[in-house]
This record gives sequence, structure tokens and C-alpha cells, in this order.
Amino acid sequence: MNRVSDAPENSAEFAEPAQINDYDGFAEAYAEENENSLVNAYYERPAMLALAGDVAGRRVLDAGCGSGPLSAALIDRGAVVTGVDASAGMLALAKRRLGDDADLHQVDLRDRLPFDDGAFDVVVASLVLHYLEDWGPPLAELRRVLRPGGRLIVSVDHPLVAYMHGDPRPDYFATTTYGFPWTFGGQTVQMRFWRRSLHATTEAFTAAGFRISAITEPQPDPAARDLFPEGFQDISSRPCFLFLVLEVPPLG
Repeated sequence: MNRVSDAPENSAEFAEPAQINDYDGFAEAYAEENENSLVNAYYERPAMLALAGDVAGRRVLDAGCGSGPLSAALIDRGAVVTGVDASAGMLALAKRRLGDDADLHQVDLRDRLPFDDGAFDVVVASLVLHYLEDWGPPLAELRRVLRPGGRLIVSVDHPLVAYMHGDPRPDYFATTTYGFPWTFGGQTVQMRFWRRSLHATTEAFTAAGFRISAITEPQPDPAARDLFPEGFQDISSRPCFLFLVLEVPPLG
């Protein structure tokens, strides 16, 4: 599920309310903001597409596809896209956007994926893994559905930024949770995320059998400089998200 904005500086350790991460409750407002925001439209999505490279004719799984903006961009580049998301509301928006151009499924990434072994050439997981406490089963499934030699392209909250959110500051090396409210279109939803150190992040992928091909901290699209002058300077001078390219070792 794509993330609209970085956490506010006064975010706190998470105290669990009755409902969390309720994308169904504000899907329309969230998708509208996500469409043209600085961090999504001019930073995260361009970086993911650049890392994906030439996807023409490739079978791509968009894991946590949300309302489908990344899926749409991949389809425009010739990919054969399948999308999964836990939110029925977000998938309804993705269906409206993509029509029959993508195969969409309501699936929680903590569950077994409804696909055969080696079904995909590429998996993209855009700002979704930091919603999960345990990465073991989801990464095992993503590796299973990738063919030998396939790639997993991931964006997550940058460990440094996630570590800085909290007062008092948490143990950097501990995997801990934090939360804060998001408000869109007059609706406020409590969100929860999990912060991990860089070591814990990379170790989770290697433990799942992936090889790390690239770890990047890209800059935003220069076109955003005039559209978001203050935000552009901020996102250009401190980390926001961490991007990784992981490979499934080829047979033999």
C-alpha cells in the first residue's frame, strides 16, 4: 500500500486503538492525495519504476497495489500485471482505474499467495512491508512465486527516519512499533508501522533466500522542485525511504 507522507515529528510509540490501518475507511481520500503528492508521484513511484527497468512482457506482481498507480505505470511500460491488496476499498479503486488490464486479488501478504511457484518475473512491494511485524512468511511467499533469476523490488520506511520518530528515542536495533494519525478528507485513521534497523532489514531478505543486488537512497524527480519547493528541499536533504533490489538465485 503506497504511503502518502512521512510521519510527523511528534509521532509516538503506538497504543493500539480499536481500529488501525483502516484503508477501507478512507480509500477515496487517500488515493486522491496519493495520486500527485510529492513523496509518491515525484519520489517513490519514479524510483520504483527506475529500479524495475524494462518490464515489457514481464509478469509482474504488485504486492500491496493499493488503488493501482504503480500497476498502471507498469502496464503502460508493457508489463503483465497482477495486483494484490488486503483492502477491498483500495482494490475497488484499482479495478476502476485498471479495468481488465490487471488481474486483482484481495490477499493479505501474511497469508499464502494464490499463485503457482515461479509465476512471476518481478515482484514490486511499494511501501507495504513496514506495516508488518514479521517479514518471514511474506518474504518466503514472495520468493516462492518468483521464478529463479526473478527480482523483488522493495521500498520501505528508511531505518534512520523511523528510528528518529519517537520520544524518547527507541532502541535503534530493536524491531519496534510506532503510530500516528493520518487525516484525509476530514477522516482520521490511526496508522501503525514497524521500524527496523538496516541490519535487520537486509538480514530478513537474505534469510528468505534473496541476494541483495542494490540498496539505494534516490533523489526526487527534479520536476517537483517548482511544484513543492519546501518539501523538495526537505526530501532532497534527508532520507525518507529505503529502496532495495533483491534477486532469486538462478538454478544451478
